[in-house]
Amino acid sequence: MGYSFEGIIEDGLLLDRPVGSAGALQKIQCHSGFFDDDFVVVCGDAVVDLDLSEMLAFHRARKSIATVALKRVPAPELVNYGVAVLDGSKRILEFQEKPAAGTELSDMANTGIYIFSPEIFDWIPKNAVYDIGSQLLPALAAAGAPMYGIELPFDWFDIGRLNDYYRVVMQALRGEAPPYKLPGVHVRPGVWAGINVRANWDRVRFSGPVVIGGSASIGDGCEITGPVMIGRNACIEAGAQIDASIIMDHTRVSGFACYQRKVVGPNFCFDPQGTVLDSSNTDIDWLFSDARGRGTPLNEDQRQVMAHSLRAARVDGAELPAAAAAG
Repeated sequence: MGYSFEGIIEDGLLLDRPVGSAGALQKIQCHSGFFDDDFVVVCGDAVVDLDLSEMLAFHRARKSIATVALKRVPAPELVNYGVAVLDGSKRILEFQEKPAAGTELSDMANTGIYIFSPEIFDWIPKNAVYDIGSQLLPALAAAGAPMYGIELPFDWFDIGRLNDYYRVVMQALRGEAPPYKLPGVHVRPGVWAGINVRANWDRVRFSGPVVIGGSASIGDGCEITGPVMIGRNACIEAGAQIDASIIMDHTRVSGFACYQRKVVGPNFCFDPQGTVLDSSNTDIDWLFSDARGRGTPLNEDQRQVMAHSLRAARVDGAELPAAAAAG
């Protein structure tokens, strides 16, 4: 494994010094000569299902220095991507990074999946900040270098933005993303759980699909309506209501919280539109917090609401607590 460590440690603190996606490749290459053959670069903010063997054969048949996996994207979305202009042989003649609406030169979007030959490092400056999409690819196209684009039938789900992340997780839970086996053991209809999950399954209302990570705990009287993903070591307190949401690892959810279409972490909560609540800036850590910490003591009003929630959670059958809306 080769690392591009991009920063310095000063007074015990890590200070970021990013060098760009292409600069990171060059930094690794200068350090160890790591890339000694054709190699694949895949950006980490996407879920993909691509035949890399076919793409590599295409790359080598054309003696390409760089091959870009392309996908047609609707015009309103092109502002988020780089687009390529190809000739009849699939050679990239021009590359346009994130064009303004109405200025896009094609609908062929760069998916952030590349095959490079080692000669690519002759085009990347050393000890400099340099990006693949906005600098390297346009430079190759402008110089007429052998760079090609390939359009293959494959699944590509961008998760580079908050709303994308939420949408793709919901799709995966519903079986709509690339073939994906839900993790864990099928413990109830529509419910999959990891190891060491603590829950009285007969005292929680589930409507799948729901995936629960290992060592999570779910209190009595909770109502969980899928698609829902609950992370590892999460703590869902008695009486909580969760609907079409993602609860991240190590997150404590209060027993009188109600989350619908939210992503909740140990110290943040956001909705699919990107509205973010940060517990470091607001007095809401009594609704969600880090399950590994002690948390903020509840005030008298909060204790009364919690007591009501716990009493209701102990009732067998229909009654569930009235939940305070969060976010």
